[in-house]
Amino acid sequence: MVSKVQDIFMLLGDSITQGGWENGGFGHRLSHVYARKLDLINRGLSGYNTEWAIPVFEQCFPTKAQQEHSPRVRLLTIWFGANDACIRPSPQHVPLPKFTENIRKLVHIVKSPESDYYSPDTRIILITPPPINTYQRKADLASRNPPLELDRKFEITQAYAKAVKDVGREEGVAVCDIWSIFWEAVGRDEQSLSRFFSDGLHPNEAGYTIVYESLMKTIQNEYPELHHLNLPYVFPPWAEINWDNPHSSLVLKQ
Repeated sequence: MVSKVQDIFMLLGDSITQGGWENGGFGHRLSHVYARKLDLINRGLSGYNTEWAIPVFEQCFPTKAQQEHSPRVRLLTIWFGANDACIRPSPQHVPLPKFTENIRKLVHIVKSPESDYYSPDTRIILITPPPINTYQRKADLASRNPPLELDRKFEITQAYAKAVKDVGREEGVAVCDIWSIFWEAVGRDEQSLSRFFSDGLHPNEAGYTIVYESLMKTIQNEYPELHHLNLPYVFPPWAEINWDNPHSSLVLKQ
């Protein structure tokens, strides 16, 4: 029998999610606070948009048949839009209506009873793309060899963030509105976003701190039973082990 010892917290997204595994990244911090409670799985895919992510997700997320013999995915974050919002002719560009459809499809893969991947125990959090600091991004691209043209626009990314919020409202899933949180944190001044980004696109440690704190607040407000402070250890604390007969307290019922 396949072990079902510890359930899963899965992060699905692009490079901003992948980078969350760095020191000070939001995934790095989540893995620490959820240790012995939920296993963190980072499925951040650098450079990916929603169109490319869907077939990958269908290989990463267990089917209904597989769920009978595998840990449950209890929490799932879906964080796309930064690449989908690239402007043409970037191959990463996904038109806004198609992006909206793709975000909805990712939700339905998990939430729809007709889906081969239906998982009623999974709680979804959609995360909006952060705002783009076009000043910082333009300077970063211009410094490369060869220099590159600006590939994103502030207002376009804002529209993609709004689409994520709309899907969350319509589908009844939680949304962590990172776009608005960053924007308000800098007093709605685009150039001040440099406090939270390394290149105008990817958060630095200060930016990831905001992401982590905002995500934890969303979990506490929307799915409090899955907040790390409300989850028990999968295996008992050492002081609660039956020292005379440790096997009795350390082997979990399947």
